[in-house]
Amino acid sequence: MSPVLAGVLQLLALTAALALAYRPLGDHMARVYSSGRHYKPEKWIYKAIGADPNAEMRWPAYLRGVLAFSAVSVLFLYALQRAQGVLPGSLGFAAIDPDQAFNTAASFVANTNWQSYAGEQAMGHVVQTGGLAVQNFVSAAVGMAVAVALVRGFARSRTGELGNFWADLVRGTVRILLPIAVVGALVLVACGAIQNFAGIHEVGQFTGGTQQWNGGAVASQEVIKELGTNGGGYFNANSAHPFENPTPFSNLFEIFLILVIPFALTRTFGRMVGSLRQGYAILATMATIWLGFTALMMWTEFAHHGPAFEVAGGAMEGKETRFGVGASAIFSVATTLTSTGAVNSFHSSFTGLGGGIQLLGMQLGEIAPGGVGSGLYGMLVMAIIAVFIAGLMVGRTPEYLGKKIGTREIKFAACYILVTPALVLGFTAAAMALPTPPHSMLNSGAHGFSEVLYAYTSGANNNGSAFAGLNADTQWFNSTIGIAMLLGRFLPMVFVLALAGSLAEQKPVPETAGTLRTDKPLYTGLLVGTILIVTGLTYFPALALGPLAEGLAS
Repeated sequence: MSPVLAGVLQLLALTAALALAYRPLGDHMARVYSSGRHYKPEKWIYKAIGADPNAEMRWPAYLRGVLAFSAVSVLFLYALQRAQGVLPGSLGFAAIDPDQAFNTAASFVANTNWQSYAGEQAMGHVVQTGGLAVQNFVSAAVGMAVAVALVRGFARSRTGELGNFWADLVRGTVRILLPIAVVGALVLVACGAIQNFAGIHEVGQFTGGTQQWNGGAVASQEVIKELGTNGGGYFNANSAHPFENPTPFSNLFEIFLILVIPFALTRTFGRMVGSLRQGYAILATMATIWLGFTALMMWTEFAHHGPAFEVAGGAMEGKETRFGVGASAIFSVATTLTSTGAVNSFHSSFTGLGGGIQLLGMQLGEIAPGGVGSGLYGMLVMAIIAVFIAGLMVGRTPEYLGKKIGTREIKFAACYILVTPALVLGFTAAAMALPTPPHSMLNSGAHGFSEVLYAYTSGANNNGSAFAGLNADTQWFNSTIGIAMLLGRFLPMVFVLALAGSLAEQKPVPETAGTLRTDKPLYTGLLVGTILIVTGLTYFPALALGPLAEGLAS
C-alpha cells in the first residue's frame, strides 16, 4: 500500500469514528449541562468547597469563579513544583527553578501545556500525577464551562443568569471527562502504553553503556492530555515516544480523542439553543477548515522535492517510521487546529509550507474544531463577526439566534479577536528586537524567526506545541510565554462571559423575511471566509517573514 493511500484511509477511518460518536456524545453533554440533578460524589465536592450548585450566577460572578479557581490552581501547582525535592515519589529530582515553575503552572492551568523541560528528567510521580494530570482535567472543564455559559446566553432571554460555574466545572469533570478517560486509558494500556509507578532503571547496552528509563502513570495522563486538548507529555518526546503512543492504532485513537469533544460540542450547542441545524452549520464550518488544512498538509509533506523525498515517500525527516507522513500530517493538523500541544513528529522538520500551515491553524484561533470548550466559544464569536459583516452589506441590524448584535456585543467580540494577535505579535517583536532572546534560536533567517513566532503563537493561543529548535528554558522565554499563556487564556474569557451576559439580558427578536438564515450553506461559506480573511489580514506580514519566505525559497 502506498503511503498516500494509507494516509487517506486513516483520514476516512477517523472521520467515520467521529461521525459515529457525534450524536450520542453531543446529546449526553447537553443533558449534563441542562440537568438539575446532582450525584452524590458531586454533592461531596460542593460541600468540601462550600459551593451552592443551585445558585444562578450573572456573568461577573461566573467570571470571578473562573478566575479564583484558576488563580488557586496556579499557586498550588507552583508550590508543588517548588517542593518537589522533599516530596515522596520525586525520583530524586530537585525542586523546579522559580521561572520554570511559574511557566509550567501557568501553562497547565491555562490548558496550554507548553513544556520548557524534559518530563522524564525533571518531574517525579507526585508532580506528574497529582499536579499536571489533575490540571489536565480541570482546565479542560473550565473551558467547557465558559462555552456552555455563552450557549446559555443565546438560549436564555430577559435574564443575566448564565448558570453556576462550580456545577458546570464539577459536572464536566465527573460526568464527561472522567468516564471517557477511564475507558481511553484501558485502550492505551492494551495498545502498549505503560501505566505504573516504577522508578528510574537502566536497561540495555547502547554504544557501550546503559540507558535510563522512567516508569509512570503514562496511559492515564496520556488519555486526558488528548481528550482535554491539553498536550503536555509525560516524556520529552511527547506522543512520538513509544511509551505514550506505541502503535499506528494508538496514534489514530489519540487523534480521535483530541477531536471528539470539540466536534460533538456543536451538537450540544444546537440542542441547547433549540435548533440542531444551527449546530450543523457550526460543525460544517469547523469540518471544512479541518479537512482543508489536513489535505494541504498531506500535499505539502508528500510532495517530492529531490531524490531523498522520493526514496522516503515524502518528507520523513523528524517523523516516526511507525506512523509515516500521512499519520504525522493528520496528527499535526489536529493538534494545531485545537489547543492541543501534543506532537508525534518534529514540527521544525516539516517543510516550510507545512510549518506555515501549523502556524496558521493556531492563528485562526484554534476553532476548527478548537480546544475543548474554547473552540466552540471562539467559533461563536466569529459567527457574530460574520453576521455583523453581513448586516453591514445589506444595511440592517445584524441578528444571530434571535439576538440583536448591537454596539455592545460587537465591542466584546472585537476585543476578543484582538487580544491574542496583540500578544503574539507584540512579544515576537520584542524578542526579535532585544539582544539576548535571539541567542536561543537554533536557526537563523526565516526559519529562526518562525521558531520565535511559533513559540508565542502556541503560548498565547493556549496550544503548547513547540516548533523545536528554540531554547525556551531561559528567564525571558519562561516569563514572557507564561504571561502570554495566562493573558491569552483568561482575557478572552472576560469578553466571552460579558458577551454571554449581554445576550442573556435581551428579549428574543422575531425572525422576518429579511433575517439572515444562519443555518444555510451560504452563511457557512461567509463564516469560513470571514475567519480566513480576518486571520490573513492580521498575521500575513509575520507569516511572510517566516514560513512563506522559507517555503518559497526551497
